[in-house]
Amino acid sequence: MNILCFGDSNTYGYDPRGYFGGQYDYPWPVLLAEKLDYPVLNWGENGRKIPVRAVDFPEGIDFLVIMLGTNDLLQLWSPEAVCGKMERFLESLTLDRKKLLLIAPPPMKFGEWVQDQELIDDSIALKKQYQLLSERLGIRFADAGKWNVPLAYDGVHLTEEGHRAFAEGLFNYLYKGD
Repeated sequence: MNILCFGDSNTYGYDPRGYFGGQYDYPWPVLLAEKLDYPVLNWGENGRKIPVRAVDFPEGIDFLVIMLGTNDLLQLWSPEAVCGKMERFLESLTLDRKKLLLIAPPPMKFGEWVQDQELIDDSIALKKQYQLLSERLGIRFADAGKWNVPLAYDGVHLTEEGHRAFAEGLFNYLYKGD
């Protein structure tokens, strides 16, 4: 089985501790691959927003995990507008909907990048928007907010422990139904 994880810096494994950033040695897609013992491709990219057109994913993908929307919210898009972008993106994909998993990112918290309660509220509201969208489109949905994922000082990025908690939460969702 081949899993592709498509997301932003929290999928990539961005480490906000360094002056120029960097990448954690074990972002959650790598940790998930270790748990599953089969390939998990990390297509995370720093700063990625929801694409406005279809993406050419490689052939042979058995399962596509998508976690995006945080950067769109940081650009002051409303949760409803972010969900609309996500809906258009998901509808552009040719992969069987049974092979898609949409994950609501962990809600933001107060930090260096997050100084406004409205942004936190919007990140919480995005979960409900994505859940309803997933039901409407007939795709799987997971809420990373349930996985106790620690965020860094900036209020946005996962810590090293956050990546471990995320991988554990996703593994339990996929194989234990949690």
